[in-house]
Amino acid sequence: MKKQNLRTIISLAILTFLIPFFACSKQTVQKSGQGAAIGAAVGAVGGMVTALVFGGNPAEAAARSAVYGASTGAAAGAISGAMAESSAKKAPSDSKPEDMEKLRKTLGEDAFSGLEALVDCKHDVAQAYGRTAGQSDNKDYALAGLWLQVIAFADNREEEKARAIFPELVVQDAKLTSLAQAETKMRESLQKLMDIREKHGRPRVCG
Repeated sequence: MKKQNLRTIISLAILTFLIPFFACSKQTVQKSGQGAAIGAAVGAVGGMVTALVFGGNPAEAAARSAVYGASTGAAAGAISGAMAESSAKKAPSDSKPEDMEKLRKTLGEDAFSGLEALVDCKHDVAQAYGRTAGQSDNKDYALAGLWLQVIAFADNREEEKARAIFPELVVQDAKLTSLAQAETKMRESLQKLMDIREKHGRPRVCG
């Protein structure tokens, strides 16, 4: 075989190998950007829910949202890209930054899982996660689940169903002293949820 032909064959073989690699890399970058956008919104809503569960002034709640939003967004993007590239069910554990795991541990697995559904207007999914979380033996996880249900009902224009949870909220949340206070917090949270969606380029109100 002539040297020229051999070089051509080798070049084609290398090209054949590299094309899928560049395609996957591009997909990873695209998925990372998409994941970062939704992750930032999820993190911000997570910060809002932690403020409901643990209290704190508006500045502290905003700080939580900023921290969780940035780190969760970056991680979600990296994980989404890695999953698309490898078709794996799980991304490597070292792809999850500390703050993302902190948010998950703070709210519990179920309430955490319901955050993205809430951002995406998947109210039934958010409700399902909220109900499961609400039955947790961990009082913080259970309270996060109750608030998730309340906000999901209110966001879906089912405020009477949301108000039906208020008595249990008042019992479970020592920071609440009345049903009227629960109503105020529900309305404030609904406004924040819409603001977060708008800030991160998503529809402010569910269609």
